[in-house]
Amino acid sequence: MTQTFDRAADDLGNIVSLEHVNVCVPDQSLATSFYISALGLTRDPYMMTGVDNMWANIGASQFHLPSRGTQVLRGFTGLVLPWFDTLTTRLEQAAGLLEGTQFSFEVHNAFIDVTCPWGNRIRCHPAGPEFGTMTVGMPYVVVDVSVGAAAAIATFYETILAAPTTITTFDKSVAAKVTVGAEQNLYFRETDGPLPEFDGHHIQIYISDFSGPHNRLLEFDLITEESDAHQYRFEDILDLETGQKVFTLEHEVRSLKHPLYARPLINRNPAQMIMNYIPGQDALYPNR
Repeated sequence: MTQTFDRAADDLGNIVSLEHVNVCVPDQSLATSFYISALGLTRDPYMMTGVDNMWANIGASQFHLPSRGTQVLRGFTGLVLPWFDTLTTRLEQAAGLLEGTQFSFEVHNAFIDVTCPWGNRIRCHPAGPEFGTMTVGMPYVVVDVSVGAAAAIATFYETILAAPTTITTFDKSVAAKVTVGAEQNLYFRETDGPLPEFDGHHIQIYISDFSGPHNRLLEFDLITEESDAHQYRFEDILDLETGQKVFTLEHEVRSLKHPLYARPLINRNPAQMIMNYIPGQDALYPNR
């Protein structure tokens, strides 16, 4: 008997991965205490190893944390952590180092919401079927947008970036869901609450068709930086019917010929400690 499959379920569209979220931080010591000690992520041992920037690896994705002031994502980042069962203990142990900051955490039935020292929010999950085969990584970023903006944002990503989108719900709110990689999504979630002014934070994506979106962005005069042969940037998301700006989020857009594309990222096993050390278990090998 011939098997049948839903072949569309494996369609990714033009965006093949969400590689990093970049927010500026004013203090690398506190950033280390939070992202490395508390969350259990891995500081990249090869890139940005000085005292003015840090790349924190999580599966095949990263946080970029340059020391150029303070930036706060208008939303939150989702992480899948295989050490989820011990995360509460790690957060409690780090609380003293983070005292006097905005650091906090709240344990829910299926996830833990964590706030960094400067107000960036992160939602931590254990691996599970809702994240496919991802065992450690960054499955989604949620961005808060104005009521009524989701449909226009979905159309923008479909038309300009050739990314599959749907209108769905996230935390009981209407949201545009944008596919940005294998088991990775952007959610633009509508809220009637106040939205802070855009402060310059960005996300970075890799796309297969590099020139097509560039040409379409040029038509609307949206390119903000021609970085190099393999990268450009844009910020504004438009309602393509009216030409009005509906949201601002800087996108660092890279081609698959960018020298950093598919660069293997080092991930450590944060359970390894002096008192319980197990030889041969230092490295963590993420499925994504």
